Amino acid sequence: MGEARKINPEEEESKELASEKKQIVWRYFMVILLLGAVITNICVDLFKIAFREKEKWMAVVERHKIPDQLVKPDRGNIYSSDGKLMVTNVPRYYLYMDFQADGFVADTFLRSGSGLDSLALCLSEKLKNRTAKGYRNHLLRGMKSKSREYPLYEGRVSYADLKEIKQFPFIRRGRNISGFYEKEVIQRQRFYGSLASRTIGDIYNEKETGGLPKGKTGLELQYDSLLRGQYGTRSTIRVGKNWTSVMEEEPVPGMDIVTTIDLQIQDFTEKALIDKLRSVDAETGIAIVMEVRTGEIKAISNIERIRPGVYVETNTRNYALTDQLEPGSTFKIPSIMVALEDGVCTPDDVVDTGNGIYRYENRKIIDHNADRGGYHQITVAQAVWNSSNIGIAKTILKGYRNNPKKFTDGLSRIGMDADLQVYGAGRPRIRTQSDPRWSKLTLPWMSFGYEVQIPPIQTLAFYNAIANNGKMIRPVFTKEIRRDGKTVERFSTKVIRSSVCSQKTLNIIREMLVDVVEKGTGRAVHSDAVAIAGKTSTAQIAADGKYRSHQISFCGYFPADNPAYSCIVVIRRPHIGTPSAGLMSGGVFKTIAEKIHAGQTKIDIRSMDADSMKVALPEVKNGDAETLTALLNELEIETEPRRLKSGYVVAERRTEDRLIALKTVAPKENTVPNVAGMGARDAVYLLEKSGLRVSLSGRGQVVSQSLTPGQRVNRGQTVSLVLRH
Repeated sequence: MGEARKINPEEEESKELASEKKQIVWRYFMVILLLGAVITNICVDLFKIAFREKEKWMAVVERHKIPDQLVKPDRGNIYSSDGKLMVTNVPRYYLYMDFQADGFVADTFLRSGSGLDSLALCLSEKLKNRTAKGYRNHLLRGMKSKSREYPLYEGRVSYADLKEIKQFPFIRRGRNISGFYEKEVIQRQRFYGSLASRTIGDIYNEKETGGLPKGKTGLELQYDSLLRGQYGTRSTIRVGKNWTSVMEEEPVPGMDIVTTIDLQIQDFTEKALIDKLRSVDAETGIAIVMEVRTGEIKAISNIERIRPGVYVETNTRNYALTDQLEPGSTFKIPSIMVALEDGVCTPDDVVDTGNGIYRYENRKIIDHNADRGGYHQITVAQAVWNSSNIGIAKTILKGYRNNPKKFTDGLSRIGMDADLQVYGAGRPRIRTQSDPRWSKLTLPWMSFGYEVQIPPIQTLAFYNAIANNGKMIRPVFTKEIRRDGKTVERFSTKVIRSSVCSQKTLNIIREMLVDVVEKGTGRAVHSDAVAIAGKTSTAQIAADGKYRSHQISFCGYFPADNPAYSCIVVIRRPHIGTPSAGLMSGGVFKTIAEKIHAGQTKIDIRSMDADSMKVALPEVKNGDAETLTALLNELEIETEPRRLKSGYVVAERRTEDRLIALKTVAPKENTVPNVAGMGARDAVYLLEKSGLRVSLSGRGQVVSQSLTPGQRVNRGQTVSLVLRH
C-alpha cells in the first residue's frame, strides 16, 4: 500500500477562510437584495401617494388640519422729531363668557362658595362699573340667554388686569369649565396725552373694521398703508394626538413715522393758546409754528371749547389746515406786495383816508379808528402799520380798478393760491372776474382780506417765504419713514416758489412787518427778549348774511433780523373783552416766541460781566477735615494748614489773605462735642458717635445746640439742633 497523503494545516486553514468569505458575501448579497426590494416598494408607494392617490391623501390632511389663520402685524410707531415715542401699540382685551362651553355646569356655577356670588364680588371690586348684586344679575342674564359670546364687561382691560381676572373664583377653572375667554384688540397709546393729537390722528380699531386697525384721521390716515403692515399666516395641523401650530408666513410689522413735531415747542404752544382762549372765553383757536429754513412744522394745535372753561384738542377737524375763512388784514401784505411789484405804489406814497369812513359804490369802507376821526393823510407804509382798510383799498383801486385781472394774476404769481401739497389741506379760493359773484366791490374788499378764503397754513407759508428771503417752501409734518430702526425714506425741503417777489420789494415788506410791531397795531407784541415781525388781523365772521363775531389773528416770524421760526395764531369768537389781534392772538405769539428763544439761547458765561454780588471766598461749613480739604483743593481755594488727615475742623474765612483757615476740633471723650457751624450730616454723625440722639429743626448749618459743649454725655440723651442758612 502506498503511504497516506499528509495534510498541510496551513492549507486547511486557508480553505476554511475562503469558505467563510463566500458565506459572508452571500449574506451581504441577500441583505442588499432585501433592502433593494424594500426601497423599491417604498418608491412605488411614494409614487402612488404622490401621483395616483394624491387627492385621496390631501383630503385626509385637510381633515386633520385647521384652516390657515391670519396673523396680525404690529402697527408702526410714531415718533417726535427728536426720537421720543409719541404713539405705540398697547394690547387691550374684551371679556366674554361662553355659557355653552363643554365643561360648563350650571349647578357648579351657581354654588355660592366658589361660583357666581364670589365671582360677582371680585368683578365688582376690580372693574367698579357694577355692584356685586349688579354683576350677579348680569351673569344670570347671560346664563339664561345661553349665549356663547356674552360680554362680561363693556370696556377693555389691560394685560395685567386680565391676568388678575383669570385668577378670580370659577374663572380660574379654565375656559372649558368656566366659559371665560378674551378677545385682544390693539389700542394706540399716546404717551404725551393730547399734544398734537389732531395732527397725529386716530384709528378705527379691529372691532370697527373686522380686521387690522385702520387710519381714521391725521398722520394715522395719511400713512395708513405704511403703518398697517402685512398679515402673516399660521396653520394648525394634527400630528398624532396633538395639534401643532406652524407659521407659514411671518407677518410684516408696519413702518415707523418720525414727525417734525418738537414736543417742548408743542407743549408751551398748546398751553399758551389754551390759557388765552380761557381768559377771553373764545370758541376755538389754532396755532402753528414752522421752522423757516426747512418748512418743518414744530407745533400745531387745534383747540376748541367743549364746555365753559374747558378746552381740548379738537377731534373733528384740523382747522389749521382745512378752514377756508376770510383772513382779514393779514391779506393786506400780499396785496401791497403785488402793488409794489407792479410799480403801483411806493412805501412813501400818500393816501388820504379821511375821517376813517370811505364810501365806494354805495358801500362804506371803515377804518378801526373811525370813531376817533380816522388817519387822514398817511403813507402806504403807515397804512400797513396801522392796518387801514381805506389806505389799502384806495392803493389797490388806483392801480387795478380798470384791470382787476392784473391784481389777481399778481396774487397767483406770489404764491397765494399755490398748491402746498399738504395732505388734507384746503385750497385757497381767490375770486377772479370769471366768477359770477365778482362785483365792483370785490377788488377793494379783497385787498384787505374779504371775499377770499385762505386756510391758515397757506397764510403761514406765505409769511414764512418772506422770512426765508422770498423762498416759499412746502410745510412738512414728517421727517422720516423707518423700518426696524433704519431709514427707508427721508423727506427733504421742497420749494414751491423760488422767489415770491424781488429782493427790493422783499426788503420793503420786511421793514413794514417790523414796524407793525414797533409802531403800529402790533405794539402789544413787542418783546424785549426777541425781535418780532408780523401782521395783525381783526376780521368779522359772517353768519346768516350778517357779521356777528370776530376772528383775530397774528402771523409773523422771529427773530426779525435773522428769522428762525414763523408762526400764526388764530382765535375765533372771543366773548370777553374787545377783540384785539395784538393783545389776544399777538399775546399768544409773543409767549411762544419768547419761550422758544429762551430755550435755544446759548450764553458763554466766560464772556459775561462779573456779578457785582460775588464773594471772594465761599461760606464753608465746619465738618469732616478730609472731605472739606479735598473739596477746597478741587475748587482751588487755598487752606491753612494745607492738609488735615482726619478729625473735624472749624472753618474760618480770611478774606484779606484769600484763604480758609482750618482748626481741628478735638472733643474730649464722654463729653458733648461742639457742632456749631457744621452741616446736618457731620453734626449728626459726631453727636451720635458720642452716644447721643439728635433732633433736627430747620436747614443749613447748626446755629445752636441744646446741650452745652464740653458737658458730660449721658448716653441715649437727646440733643436738639437748630439749623439755618
